[in-house]
Amino acid sequence: MSAWSNPWPRQSACARRPVIGVLCCNEFSQRPVQAVATRFVQPLADLAGAAVVLIPAVSDACDALALVDRLDGLLLTGSRSNVAATRYGGPRADNGPVDEQRDEVALRLAAHMIEGARPVFGICRGLQELNVLFGGTLTNGLDAVHHCGLADDQLYDRHFDHRHAIALTEAGTLRAQAGVAGETVNSVHHQGIERLGRGLTLEATAADDGLIEAFSARPCGADVLAVQWHPEWDVATSRASVAFFDRIGAALVAARG
Repeated sequence: MSAWSNPWPRQSACARRPVIGVLCCNEFSQRPVQAVATRFVQPLADLAGAAVVLIPAVSDACDALALVDRLDGLLLTGSRSNVAATRYGGPRADNGPVDEQRDEVALRLAAHMIEGARPVFGICRGLQELNVLFGGTLTNGLDAVHHCGLADDQLYDRHFDHRHAIALTEAGTLRAQAGVAGETVNSVHHQGIERLGRGLTLEATAADDGLIEAFSARPCGADVLAVQWHPEWDVATSRASVAFFDRIGAALVAARG
């Protein structure tokens, strides 16, 4: 008989949290590492009631079809890199830092998750990736005053001090769940949507220049929802950000059946 005794007893299947994959990025210091900011993970546990699994942005290590069978949902996070222009036929000039392994894993895994009727969500870069997946295009020519925030060498917290107003679409999912017509959100991005992808429904726009700030879809019976701002940062003060994570929680429960 084994002397081993597990101090954490197993939960019943019905009591287990749904599992969401969170995509990492390739970061480089002295050597390549897989990284995701903790701020993306915490609201998934606290508000969406999910168990989080980190997915490496390494194409050879990611078997998308195997992951679809094991995940209840997927979140494509923000990142310091941009989607490579070759992914949407854009000009290569001034494309900024890119992470082509992240592009490959994000687009391939999201496509299989959507096809498998699993909910997929995006934040900042994640919104841009999903727009490209649905055949949309991106622009790097954003007005720095309204959208770009501070340079990468500025203090971490100050990046998210840059804010602007958004209008939530009257018939949209986020407006219905948040119960507000507009919000003031943070804005920390150098890339944005130029042309909205096919089959995507507008959820929010920037109040000053009309840039697309959120969209949704249900192409195969499960939610696709993405926002341009960082709801994980201001979730304590923004009803639209709370609504985003509440929607994730509901979609994950629905995906489990």
